[in-house]
Amino acid sequence: MRKDLSGFLEELQERLPDDLVRVERAISPAHFEVTAILQHLENDKRFPALLFEKPLDVSGKPSSFPLLSNVFATRRRCALGLGLAPEYEGLGLSLEYARREVMLLPPVIIPKQEAPVKETVQRGEEVDLYEFPIVRHHAMDPAPYIDMTPVMKDPDGDFYNVAFLRTMLKGPRRLGIHMSPRHNWQIHRKNEEKKRPTPVAIVISHHPSFYLGALNVSPFGVDDYARIGAIMGEPLRLTASETLGKDFMVPADAEIVIEGHVLPNLKEAEGPFGEFTGYYGPQRLRWVIEVTAVTHRRHAVFQHIFTGHRDTWVLGGIPKEGSLFNLIRGVVPTTKAVHFPISGGCRFNCYISIDKKVDGESKQAALTALGACDFVKHVVVVDADINIYNEEEVMWAVATRVQADQDVDIIKNVKGNTLDPSQTDDIMTAKMIIDATRPVQRPFAARVEVPREALSRVRLEDFISRADLERLPKA
Repeated sequence: MRKDLSGFLEELQERLPDDLVRVERAISPAHFEVTAILQHLENDKRFPALLFEKPLDVSGKPSSFPLLSNVFATRRRCALGLGLAPEYEGLGLSLEYARREVMLLPPVIIPKQEAPVKETVQRGEEVDLYEFPIVRHHAMDPAPYIDMTPVMKDPDGDFYNVAFLRTMLKGPRRLGIHMSPRHNWQIHRKNEEKKRPTPVAIVISHHPSFYLGALNVSPFGVDDYARIGAIMGEPLRLTASETLGKDFMVPADAEIVIEGHVLPNLKEAEGPFGEFTGYYGPQRLRWVIEVTAVTHRRHAVFQHIFTGHRDTWVLGGIPKEGSLFNLIRGVVPTTKAVHFPISGGCRFNCYISIDKKVDGESKQAALTALGACDFVKHVVVVDADINIYNEEEVMWAVATRVQADQDVDIIKNVKGNTLDPSQTDDIMTAKMIIDATRPVQRPFAARVEVPREALSRVRLEDFISRADLERLPKA
């Protein structure tokens, strides 16, 4: 079965019907109404995917494009997106991602007339981005933002880079784009040095596995289209762009593709923007995209990510967990699990579970994590009896197994992430290791437990009715 967004929504409706909520009332994404609903749900600890069927466009008119939000806010939906059973949402999900991430599956090329994304084509003056239901997320955002995946092609090599980058709406055919000094920035710098524009295509609304694949951790020079295909489990279908033809290929099964050029040596004010950290990224001078074409399906759905919330955090954490687990286990074979918790935006905090045999193993595991990922600031290492997917258990281990003067190490002046609001300069940070494991060389108090024999013998249903159990509030 070809992987596209409509196919996923059908599967989601069938497999997890309570996870998809359709909103039939008209709503204005450009005036914070979508994010207000998402915030209300989040305050109530509810994280459904939402399909707004009657959104208004940026101009305030009824949009022809339904708006999809919050797809990645739960690990079980991400598991479903990778073709796994929803209950496969723990370490198994991250390890399956890591297994696919080391493979390449070259894309296949299909003619434009067979590409669903080419059902409607607009070029030049025909393009009007204001027709889309683009979301304005947070109070200080100066404009609606598209926060999906621009694609760029290296001018010196035959490979593409796909990344999540924010693009600020500046006009009907004009966007501002923020680029950190990573792969896309390197590509544009090469072009800018030669005073030439950088072709770009923004892929809006595709199968979730496409976007999970876009977050792969691969060195510069690896073709993201081939890597994404491996993570999707089938070759990514590409077709020629409207702007550059076969010299620049775009995903054929996307709902919407916006084509254009990042202009050389031109920067304008961009931001502030509510970033994944839960804080605003500052206003800076950033590059400009001149839009040249838009193609989309006849009944396309417009998708966005609720940045700075679970929709961003869960999506960003899963691709890192599996590869980091494999790396740490190569150094410390007793490693049992690795998790990026919601509390750290699935980036800054890392929990590691080990079946410790030697006292030095916990610090060795932590140092491996810190060296492997510049996002990670705080590593907590716990014993195998602690469920690292339950933060209460992790914090209980910190509270009862840590002496700060012996078990906490601080490393100063390490490369961090530019979006970390706590940093005192653009790049340098401090990192911390908390060893919340029990010592091997000396006795330690035993953890309380109810006998397993009793747990297997005594059943709740025999003493409390099912109706009463279902009425009990959950903490």
